Amino acid sequence: MDGGFSSLRTEAVGAMKTVLVSAENLQLTLKPEPSQEEQALTRTDGKPRDTLKTGNEDLKEMLESNKESLKLEAMKRVVGLISKGKNASELFPAVVKNVASKNIELKKLVYVYLVRYAEEQQDLALLSISTFQRALKDPNQFIRASALRVLSSIRVPIIVPIMMLAIKEAAADMSPYVRKTSAHAIQKLYSLDPDQKEQLIEVIEKLLKDKSTLVAGSVVMAFEEVCPDRIDLIHKNYRKLCNLLVDVEEWGQVVIISMLTRYARTQFVSPWKEDAVFDENSEGVFYNSDSEDKKDQDETKPYIMDPDHRLLLRNTKPLLQSRNTAVVMAVAQLYWHLAPKHEVSIVTKSLVRLLRSHREVQYVVLQNIATISIQRKGMFEPYMKSFYVRSTDATHIKTLKLEILTNLGNEANISTILREFQTYVKSQDKAFAAATIQAIGRCATNISEVTDTCLNGLVLLLSNRDETVVAESVVVIKKLLQTQPTQHSEIIKHMAKLFDNITVPMARASILWLIGEYCERVPKIAPDVLRKMAKSFTAEEDIVKLQIVNLAAKLYLTNSKQTKLLTQYILNLGKYDQSYDIRDRTRFIRQLIVPNEKSGALSKYARRILLAPKPAPVLESAFKDRDRFQLGTLSHSLNSKATGYQELLDWPVVAPDQSVRNVEVFEPVKEWVPSVGKSKKSKSDDKFYSDDEEKDEDEEEVSESSGSDDKSSSSEELGSASEEESSDESEKSSSDSEGSSSESEKSSSESESEQKKKTKKILKKGKAATTDSNSDENGNGPMDQASSSSDEGSSSSESDSEDESGSDTPAPPKTSVAKAKPKVAAKSKKEVSLLDLDDFSSSPTNTSMPSVYSQSLLSDLEGLSLSNISSAMQVTSPFFGPVKTYELLHHMTGKGMSANYHFPRQPCLYQASMVLVQVTLTNSSEHDLEEIHIGDRSPASLNIHCFNTIERLEPGASVTVSMGIDFSDSTQAANFQLCTKEDKFSVSIQPAVGELLLPSTMTEPDFTKEQGKLLGMNETSATITMATANDSSQAINKHILSAANVGVVSSSQNNFHRFAGRTVSSGALVLVSLELRESFTAILTINTEKSIMGPMLLRDLKQALTCE
Repeated sequence: MDGGFSSLRTEAVGAMKTVLVSAENLQLTLKPEPSQEEQALTRTDGKPRDTLKTGNEDLKEMLESNKESLKLEAMKRVVGLISKGKNASELFPAVVKNVASKNIELKKLVYVYLVRYAEEQQDLALLSISTFQRALKDPNQFIRASALRVLSSIRVPIIVPIMMLAIKEAAADMSPYVRKTSAHAIQKLYSLDPDQKEQLIEVIEKLLKDKSTLVAGSVVMAFEEVCPDRIDLIHKNYRKLCNLLVDVEEWGQVVIISMLTRYARTQFVSPWKEDAVFDENSEGVFYNSDSEDKKDQDETKPYIMDPDHRLLLRNTKPLLQSRNTAVVMAVAQLYWHLAPKHEVSIVTKSLVRLLRSHREVQYVVLQNIATISIQRKGMFEPYMKSFYVRSTDATHIKTLKLEILTNLGNEANISTILREFQTYVKSQDKAFAAATIQAIGRCATNISEVTDTCLNGLVLLLSNRDETVVAESVVVIKKLLQTQPTQHSEIIKHMAKLFDNITVPMARASILWLIGEYCERVPKIAPDVLRKMAKSFTAEEDIVKLQIVNLAAKLYLTNSKQTKLLTQYILNLGKYDQSYDIRDRTRFIRQLIVPNEKSGALSKYARRILLAPKPAPVLESAFKDRDRFQLGTLSHSLNSKATGYQELLDWPVVAPDQSVRNVEVFEPVKEWVPSVGKSKKSKSDDKFYSDDEEKDEDEEEVSESSGSDDKSSSSEELGSASEEESSDESEKSSSDSEGSSSESEKSSSESESEQKKKTKKILKKGKAATTDSNSDENGNGPMDQASSSSDEGSSSSESDSEDESGSDTPAPPKTSVAKAKPKVAAKSKKEVSLLDLDDFSSSPTNTSMPSVYSQSLLSDLEGLSLSNISSAMQVTSPFFGPVKTYELLHHMTGKGMSANYHFPRQPCLYQASMVLVQVTLTNSSEHDLEEIHIGDRSPASLNIHCFNTIERLEPGASVTVSMGIDFSDSTQAANFQLCTKEDKFSVSIQPAVGELLLPSTMTEPDFTKEQGKLLGMNETSATITMATANDSSQAINKHILSAANVGVVSSSQNNFHRFAGRTVSSGALVLVSLELRESFTAILTINTEKSIMGPMLLRDLKQALTCE
């Protein structure tokens, strides 16, 4: 026994050795421990793959790693989660960190993620706006364009001013790709806030002048979306668009052609006049001399096409060879609506060529061909075989081809078409077979020579085994018989014999109608059919029952002897039918045909009513009335007016003045010839009038309409000027080489950085000049004049030093501090007396104290790192006691408890980041309110310091309690429940943006220095017209402080008012400045890194200053 076990053990050991040897031969070894990167990519940590939390943790680690490959893989997986509908919003902080990545692919995925959560997570999306603002100034044109694309995709109304500013800057960008993206952003901004229409029109007008083919299509699309009725913007760009059309990208060509079609219908006279005489050589018409024109007018006064009209037709004709079906369709509709009738046929081959495309393209093209073929049969008759139905065609394609073949039918080709239809009737597609029978009926109606042939063929189809074919044949025969009822009584008899075999309700009803309508022609058959119907009345469909009742009534009037009892029997059956329609029809017929005391005079006219001759139905094409819509449009396809459809206007009787288009084509010739042949003086004059005047006009337009500050307007002008120069240079070089796109992009990016340096220098010069002019205008003595002259000297020396060194040092703030010192010392008493009011504290006197420091001390302090927390950081007590009280809970809603709240504008003792709110609770009921407290809050993460529970509030009593709310520098409402012992009431507190601030005190130099750090996207300004009662300093301060909890900053100039504050939650600096101009106008400027708060605060302050 032991020997047996030992032998088994030996065999087992031998088998194991054999397996191990085989494994070594096959190199089957254990896999070593994977690396950290492999673990992150494959998630071999033993945890479930489907656990979302675990997956998000892994993704966070990958997004925060230092390897670009891990980040890219993580973003791909995040986008994959989004595509599957899973929530990945908690990854937002980790994703946003990678916005600044240099990897383009990674940045694109990050942008996709941000656009996805922009609307759902508005607060989170707003956190990334500052990143996009920085990206808008990136040297790479693709980064700038992507940042603008994502910024415009964040559909939050609060950032509309930021989007507007970004679009204006991008419209003046050196890169045509960025300008193209700005045109796309215009449409998004308009859909978000239509009130920005006027400013967007200004940008569109500027972009329409762009000579780049990359921009043309996009800006025309923006034009069509925002202001399609502003035809005046197209006048000066019409010829340029016509000439650029061939080189524009395909979808841009579609938009431009559609727009130019509408434009041409309003600017040119109709070429479809009956007495129009056309010259065979269209080029000759275009280049006719004045003498030839006069000679022709004296003889016959023929129609001569406008040269611009011919230009459009000539430049769109080559696009019929485009590979894009939409472009071919657009050109076809343009020729259909604009070209002379003898020229329209050139689009025929191109449209037939499109029938080789996908079925979706075929459907649209066939619809348009069906509309054209109704009016112009000769265009497509040579290509009739292209519309023969194929076995692989879909039903809707087959139906359209049937429609076109029917439209093309005439005496010459009808036999061929009918032979084709005979094959189609045998199709297994029942819907197509029914449509073919209808087409045969239309052919019989349209061509009288084949009416009998079609009728005989349809009668033969009545013996078909297919019920659908039989039913449709009966319906069509019924319509045909109405046209010639006297000649076809045999057909009616044949249909009556087949009645028992037909089961389709519509077909049975049609046969009964025919027998009843022409019952006098079949007097023997009609009563027998009525007898059969009386037996099966209860089993028939409603549509058949109605025709049985009609047949009984007609036979009662024409053959009452045989059908009187049958009619009464059928009327009795209908009287108790389940259908309301049958019962009502039965009562009506009974009162009409059976005279009694109640029937009155109506029964006398029963025969005239029931047996009146009916007009024969007209079998028309379903596309007959579609020509009222423009070809190729969605409205034409749907046969109903779609949203946004713009109708083509009728041709004007008299052509408008064509000189409005006489601009850019000839201007370069006029400016170039004198510059070669004339003296230097005339050349400089031309340059002065062509460049400087345009800049001045642009400055006036920007300052008056857009309300932007001088800096932004000058930067836009410089951008447009450099853009025109670069475009002119590019046009000169395009004749030499057109394929060096990468080199041009590099040069554009290099020239862009140089251009920015130039614009900064010019801006500083312009700023110094404007401050000098303001000081001269508002100066009251020789001291002001002296200071202004010294300012000019200092500013000129600064600009010279900057030109030599090329560095952007903050020199202007220093000079402004130095020159402001004597003014503050001289007028400090006046400033204190102006602000020495009951509503204000004496803190402004403290703000003027630092001004007594020496100039050298100020310059030393500016270099210290402690200057960031100088007087600008000092938060003071509020200057204005608020009186605004808001209703929190109405006593009707609160079952006797009412609540009001206001903002006392005091620092919150509970937490520094909270806003203090005082709530007044009143018991308006007749019983005690117990245990008043704060309940649930929404969102749950809302940080609220609740007041202590009020144990009891007696009737008529009131109590005021304080609570703190952390709004996180947002005006979104804080929602919570105000509870009693028995009830819960949902309430919300929404603060005005001015209540989210605490006043700060600082000196004028500190204000100027901090303001210089918050320019560009951090600055929001507007030109306002102040109320007449708000012209004094006291009134201005009162209105500003009533709208915002800010502090007054003493100013050395009477026309400047400055205010400073900090946000309660984050402590971000908010600077408000008001510069008074003439005639009660002023420039209101907000500087803050909180890009959302700036426009909102500007709106509130503007409203406070403009109201009486």
